Amino acid sequence: MSTTTENGMGGPWNTSREKTYKKTTSSALKGAIQLGIGYTVGNLTSKPDRDVLMQDFYVVESVFLPSEGSNLTPAHHYPDFRFKTYAPLAFRYFRDLFGIKPDDYLYSLVNEPLIELTNPGASGSLFYLTSDDEFIIKTVQHKEAKFLQRLLPGYYMNLNQNPRTLLPKFYGLYCIQSGGINIRLVVMNNMLPRSVKMHYKYDLKGSTYKRRASRKEREKSCPTYKDLDFQDMHEEGLYFDPETYNNLMKTLQRDCRVLESFKIMDYSLLLGVHVLDQSQREGGEPGQAGGDGRRPVGQRVLYSTAMESIQGDGKAAEALTTDDTMGGIPAKTHKEEKLFIFLGIIDILQSYRFIKKLEHSWKALVYDGDSVSVHRPGFYASRFLKFMSTRVFRKTQPLRFSPSKRTRTSIPALKSSSQEILSSQADERNEEDKRERLGGACSLASLDGQAVFGSYLRPDLVPANPSFYEGSSMGTISTSSIFVSVDNKTERDDAASSSTFTLEDSAICLTSEQSTMDVDLDRDDGSVLDVYL
Repeated sequence: MSTTTENGMGGPWNTSREKTYKKTTSSALKGAIQLGIGYTVGNLTSKPDRDVLMQDFYVVESVFLPSEGSNLTPAHHYPDFRFKTYAPLAFRYFRDLFGIKPDDYLYSLVNEPLIELTNPGASGSLFYLTSDDEFIIKTVQHKEAKFLQRLLPGYYMNLNQNPRTLLPKFYGLYCIQSGGINIRLVVMNNMLPRSVKMHYKYDLKGSTYKRRASRKEREKSCPTYKDLDFQDMHEEGLYFDPETYNNLMKTLQRDCRVLESFKIMDYSLLLGVHVLDQSQREGGEPGQAGGDGRRPVGQRVLYSTAMESIQGDGKAAEALTTDDTMGGIPAKTHKEEKLFIFLGIIDILQSYRFIKKLEHSWKALVYDGDSVSVHRPGFYASRFLKFMSTRVFRKTQPLRFSPSKRTRTSIPALKSSSQEILSSQADERNEEDKRERLGGACSLASLDGQAVFGSYLRPDLVPANPSFYEGSSMGTISTSSIFVSVDNKTERDDAASSSTFTLEDSAICLTSEQSTMDVDLDRDDGSVLDVYL
């Protein structure tokens, strides 16, 4: 098992002494890394490009680099070591897929000294960062390196189908042998740029069992918090616009499906939060450099930033990657604080094998089996996605216009109410007509003459006596405003008497000038009924 020791003895890192890894000093390890990668990548450029074959995933090239040098290797002041390269043609294809040229790859890893990072986790691995902020070099255990080598064919297929992914992007797998000790290394993309200060950093798994940062971790200048800490510090979660949220969750679902197919579990989401408002209050710019104060150039590797990784629809994310944001995803809190989010899935080299099954069985007996981090891949993926979609990431709801109750009144209800009022008014009018006919009868001759004379002068009069319902059926009853006017043209009273009613519960008011229908009815008593709609 790989451990980090100091001068061969385990214990905390003393800054007065040089850090060692497997009895190898950090300076010797960094020098051997740069010498070995410089030789193998330079030698690989002489080989012609061709398609990747199945046997290319299992090829291992080895070269011996003595301290005095040889015909093929330069001299150096480090102990003699042997440098192995796993699947060189396959990893060259991966680098080409992400737009990494051999010269840029060598310049980033070899030209400038590597920057050693403090141990961010409990794995005991060493982390080295290139000076241009592009690549991370991590020491891995033997079983992790072996699992990655078996994973390469499926990883190759996944990257061909979708290069935009939050999974780690592997650019090389190497091994340094010196003094009977094997030190295995993997080169990956850097998810958290040093040029942007991370006010909060989280390692999220979606589990709750012992998922809180220790007291020792909290005392660090930039601690890495865990799931329970996130729920305490961000109870409402982080809010994204609907399009960004959908792209992010779609990418996470696709990546978890791939990890489940590989039977991978116990992975984490590394989440870095840059608070824009807090950075401005501190007097810095959004992209103010951190760490050694150097401000690197913009990212050159394709799909390496967080914003590029979730652009599933093929948008030009290069326009969103500026020197200030460094490809961060814009978000905000429930208090409207502006944020930049940097994230990626890490620790995917843990398979659900016999040891992990025993660990899950033992923890399930002592604690709640669904709350522990070690679980079968299918359950782990569903729990991981549920936690991210409900507790961590949330979608902002667009503002919607809420119509008033008056405008939501249904048209059928207005029609029924208008018909009821019209029917009651018609019944009253019929009763009045009957009383008038009984009280004042006219002679048949005068009625006939009056009818003939009225028909001659008014050809638009209807000679019949239609009822009020028949007359009203000739037009369409409006649901807005109804005006009824009745003019009694009798010998006793020449003045017109009118009756008007209006439906005030309607939201639309129409005047009689907008919609008018005249129905003149010549009745036996000489009265004419005019209906205005």
